[in-house]
This record gives sequence, structure tokens and C-alpha cells, in this order.
Amino acid sequence: MIHIKSKDEIEKIRECGIISASLFKHLAKYIAAGITTKELDKISEGFIVKSGATPSFKGYKGYPSSICASVNEEIIHGIPSNQKLKDGDVVGVDVGVKKSGLISDSAYTFKVGSVSNDVELLLQHTEESLFKAISQVKENAEINKVSGAVEDYINQFGYGIVREYCGHGVGYHNHEDPEVPNYRFKEGKRSLKKGMVIAIEPMINLGSSECFVLDDGWTVVTIDGAYSAHFEHTVAVTENGFDILTILPEEFEALKKKFNI
Repeated sequence: MIHIKSKDEIEKIRECGIISASLFKHLAKYIAAGITTKELDKISEGFIVKSGATPSFKGYKGYPSSICASVNEEIIHGIPSNQKLKDGDVVGVDVGVKKSGLISDSAYTFKVGSVSNDVELLLQHTEESLFKAISQVKENAEINKVSGAVEDYINQFGYGIVREYCGHGVGYHNHEDPEVPNYRFKEGKRSLKKGMVIAIEPMINLGSSECFVLDDGWTVVTIDGAYSAHFEHTVAVTENGFDILTILPEEFEALKKKFNI
């Protein structure tokens, strides 16, 4: 079932999204060689709670932490641990923020120190694909316009597009209808409607698109050990197109210019 959100509900989701955007800026000060992903989780939970919200992932289907912290070949759902980050790593931080009964969902992949040129480009192209997809969001557009924007942009680089996991509706719950894959799909002819709120999240691998889940039951990794990148925004469908809810409002114009949306 697809839930249409009111203007008031969308603004409440934006409140959550501003907290997550502020959290990512805060985390950037700490992400460096030597810090553990468990420490990042503690910092994140403290920041979210201090902001008057709760981490929506914690306890969700038994998930034990406030953020997902996925390092290098870990695509998504990495459980924070005592693993220390090292120079050349990347860490994808995925966070759900809940406040006033509504939820936002966003992710950003951080570099730890200096990374290889191949990895640098992977991150740049994955984030670019996210904004290519966002630019296609508008009332009555087919979901495949959004999904296909990621597919078309990424395919030119020969990266692997993860197919087992995808974007989704969000707001009342962490995951709602509709599904929003990063490739065209059979059900993608469904149209977006004003008031829908979706999380768009390209998950792109430097190597094969194939993946598997570790024995912890959560962490999804690339089958060949290649690095993966993950970027995500929560976006509302409006009468004028799209509204990105997981950014700081004062940065919207700069983002539009940077990504030509």
C-alpha cells in the first residue's frame, strides 16, 4: 500500500531529514583512521537523541545499532563493531531518524583519508547517479524514469548495480511501498503521485553486481570483495517536481548547481 503524505507530514519528515543531514556533517569531523564504527554509532545515537529524535533503525527487525556502517566491500546493513577504520577505506553510513511519528532515511559514503582514483570515481559517480534519479521525480512520472536514470548513468562506467536491494517509500515506516530499484523493472510503469515520499538509494559496486549476506544475518557484501558505494536521499513528490527532505535547506541551491538538477 502506498501512503500519500500531507504537507504537514512532509514537513515533519523534513525535520528528521535536517537532523540526518546535520549528523553527516558532524560525523565528518570524526571519520579518520583509528576510529571504530561502533564509536561512530555511539556518536550518531547521541546526536540524534540530543536533537529530540530517535534512531529508527535501532531494534528494527532486531537490528542492534543506530546506524548501518558498511566498510569497503560491505554494501549495506553493516553492523557497527570494534573494527578500526584505516586510511584508504570507505564507510557508508545509513541512518533513519524518527520524530513526531515520521521517519526519514538517508546515506552517505565517506572516504577515510586518501582513497585510490578508482574508488574516488566510484563515489563521485554513485552520488551523481542519485541526483540524476532525483531530477526525474515529478507527479505522474513513471518509477522507471527514476530507476532508469541510475541504470543509464552507471552502465557507462561498467560498475555493478546491486539488484537484490533497492529504494522504497518511507515516512510512517522505515520501508514502505513502492519499491524504487536502480534499474528498470516490470512494475516500474507505476506513476508517482503528489504526496508520495520515496528514498532513492543507488548501491553501486566497483566490480560485480552480485552480493551475499554474512553470517550475522545483516551485512551485505560484494561477491568479489570489490568496494561498494551507497548514497541516499528521502524525496517528496510535489506539484512542481521534487523536494529533497534530507538536506539542509540553505544548501539546496548549491546542490542544484553542483548536480545540474
